Amino acid sequence: MKLRVLGAVVAVAAGFSLTSSGGAVAVGNEALTADLDAILADNALKGADVGVTVRDANSGEVIYTRQGAKRSQVASNLKLLTTAAAMDLLGPDYRWKTELLTSGTRSGATLNGDVVLRGGGDPTMSRVRYQALADALKASGVTTVNGSLVVDDKKFDSNPLGPGWAWEDVPFSYSAETSALTLSPDAKFSAGTVVVRVKPGATTGAPVVVTTEPSNDHVQIVSTATTNGNAGITVQREQGTNRILVSGSTWAEVTALTTVKDPTGLVTSVFQKALQANGITVTGGVKRQEAPAGAAVLATDTSMKLSELMVPLLKDSNNMLAEVLVKTAGKSFGNGVNQLSTKWAGLGVDPNVVEVFDGSGLSRYDQFSPDDLTSVLIKAKTKPWFSAWQASLPVAGVDGTLVSRMKNTPAAGNVKAKSGSLTGISGLSGYVKTAAGRDLVFSVVQNNYVLFNNPKNIEDRVAVRLASDGGSSIAPQIQSVPQQRKAPEQDRAKVPAQERFDVECSWIGTC
Repeated sequence: MKLRVLGAVVAVAAGFSLTSSGGAVAVGNEALTADLDAILADNALKGADVGVTVRDANSGEVIYTRQGAKRSQVASNLKLLTTAAAMDLLGPDYRWKTELLTSGTRSGATLNGDVVLRGGGDPTMSRVRYQALADALKASGVTTVNGSLVVDDKKFDSNPLGPGWAWEDVPFSYSAETSALTLSPDAKFSAGTVVVRVKPGATTGAPVVVTTEPSNDHVQIVSTATTNGNAGITVQREQGTNRILVSGSTWAEVTALTTVKDPTGLVTSVFQKALQANGITVTGGVKRQEAPAGAAVLATDTSMKLSELMVPLLKDSNNMLAEVLVKTAGKSFGNGVNQLSTKWAGLGVDPNVVEVFDGSGLSRYDQFSPDDLTSVLIKAKTKPWFSAWQASLPVAGVDGTLVSRMKNTPAAGNVKAKSGSLTGISGLSGYVKTAAGRDLVFSVVQNNYVLFNNPKNIEDRVAVRLASDGGSSIAPQIQSVPQQRKAPEQDRAKVPAQERFDVECSWIGTC
């Protein structure tokens, strides 16, 4: 892990100079300053740490800043930096490969030697695409492998979880393990997970029927759930195991995502089933090791371009896609961040005044500032990949994690921004065009807010004010709506999804 310098340093972005203090600083717009000051004076922010920076998107001129240089946790706003640096380092046309290889020899329908499934880190691989690799082996005429199935996930190191991730999040789909051989069971590319499908039994009181997609022998379902009442179904993986516990009751079909321990093992099970479906017998069992040098390629699956992957990554705030970028850059979390950091200066970020430990922002060790986030947004405009990258950001009131936010306001269809959510942390950073036609970038980062105040209200009111001319057009957004306080010990998996502000809405299926 590269050691970065911390301390009371004012961030000086490449090409821009910002001045920030504990109070607000604004330039030439008293009405805007007064409105933003009023929003940030909301009682919901009492005791919280809030940083705000607003700048001209073209010149970099500071329009408004309050604690803009102060480092804090920015949650998924960090994906702006990760994706921009990856587009620079790997290139927008980068693709991942998953290969089937062998160093064996053919004798009729028999392959004498091992067959190797080698992962390149493609997080979008699916059961269907692994099946296609098995189909290609069958199409070549092989029906027997007189050797082993070798699975090679050595493209990445063996540490599957990022530094500073919360241990209690590990069973949830937004905190899955990262592996060079992985699988996504859904269209949103939830890598490292399986879909658990719960169907009611034939009669009242009967056990429910639980299946997984894809079908596999890697996880074990342990169900006490019944066909009775509407108490609801809880699906959660037991810590440190692949036992998936299903409890509760239901009359209706329910689906849920849960992570798996060791995604390589899941892929191995799925690929074995694909070989069996083709009538291919492997005599020597399974080995985990690196493919032998000089092995011949039998079949290859190639992913979509990196620029195309930006859409699900940023629109849905997909953590696992972001972490794949880090490990693709440098095999491990530490070296991957260091490799990406070679591109930070070109994005207006000094590597010596920030702390970054992962790609998604899940790490509680990450420290970044609103000033730096706006620098990334400004510098990205100068890059050849900018159009595709900006088009991948959620649009207020239209799609992604902002689909339900700022509807019927001047920000709707206008604000293109990355949201971020963790317990006690919320942020929104992106682009907005004012009523007068001026292009701005902005970043609002909130830390240490209390859970029964919705922090998204503050961010939305700032964004709506920037998109409007003030006055009555922002009135509907001015009132905060406190939520019912939850007991600290309450199981987060049982808190109604629509009441959770500590995760991105896309992670729990509410947007």
